[in-house]
Amino acid sequence: MIFRQLNPHSCKTYLVGPGDSDNVVLIDPVLEHLEEYLELLWKEKFRLTYVIDTHTHADHISGCSALKDTTDCEYVMHTSAPAHCVGLRVIDDFEWHIDDLPVKVMHTPGHTVDSICLILPDRIMTGDTLFLDDGGAGRDDLPGGDPGAHWESLKRIMELPDDLIVYPAHDYRNRTPSSLANQKITNSHLKSRSKQEFVKYLQDLKLGSAEWMKDVLISNYACARDPKAAWVPVDVPACEVKGTLDHGVNDIQVPGIPAAELKWRLDEGKAPVLLDVREDKELAGELGHLPGIKHIPIGSLTNRLSELEENKDKEIVTVCRSGGRAHTAAQILMQAGFKHIYNLEGGMLSWNKLGYSVEK
Repeated sequence: MIFRQLNPHSCKTYLVGPGDSDNVVLIDPVLEHLEEYLELLWKEKFRLTYVIDTHTHADHISGCSALKDTTDCEYVMHTSAPAHCVGLRVIDDFEWHIDDLPVKVMHTPGHTVDSICLILPDRIMTGDTLFLDDGGAGRDDLPGGDPGAHWESLKRIMELPDDLIVYPAHDYRNRTPSSLANQKITNSHLKSRSKQEFVKYLQDLKLGSAEWMKDVLISNYACARDPKAAWVPVDVPACEVKGTLDHGVNDIQVPGIPAAELKWRLDEGKAPVLLDVREDKELAGELGHLPGIKHIPIGSLTNRLSELEENKDKEIVTVCRSGGRAHTAAQILMQAGFKHIYNLEGGMLSWNKLGYSVEK
């Protein structure tokens, strides 16, 4: 079997095929990567037969409609999906084959009404119905979301073979896909709870605002083919991180420090601890990074707080691309008892705009 995860960021797109032919499918493609997908298909001489969305996405524009137009493949979603451009509408227990590779559909409403999981012989593509480990699952407070239905769906998933490897549509913390048996131990959403307890657990998470996500949903309902059809904040791990922080984190107010003030402090030898929470590859990108940074990606921060313990009473400035992730990081630190936390206003975009030097 051919199985590849294509995107470098938190939105996961999977290329799947039987391996003994050139037929493949793409699961949850992202529109902004359309050209990359097409180049890969051409270079590898793959024939794209199906594109599949595991649900109507709220944090990015789906690439399925554009791929359908470009390659003449079949667009697959659950029968309840509102997008008019879907060609093959599937139901629970629907099964089809990519040559000799069986793919079975499990309807798993909760995150959205049209959520499905795709069951392959040795793995399960869970969409946003189930993430990995402490990532839990996708939020249920968007249109069509239903915590009670989500509980029912998770119960069904837990009845599947324990050796299935779980591959979600999102991961913000570089977790390693693992077996369903392991997820039953490590995943916060799979703890033993009654339906009422599960619903209360989700309500107590105090998720952040989702207004922009509703605009993305509308764009996907309309089969948008423009990546800019809806604004998507690049620095917000919208589907998971805010929902997995300790209670009250979202309400913490974070003071900011302007780029000019931070530059003055660095020049005067009064540098605070600089915590950059971007991904590894971003540090070598066009925006560069500040000198002498401590680097912990936002997705790993809660698990690596001990690395900052010696700085608990020092001034710490959190840094990211534009300020979103750094704001979340600052909230996490303040919740953990760090005393003097600031967020670099506007992030590295602001720093670069002022023409200040960076390292790469």
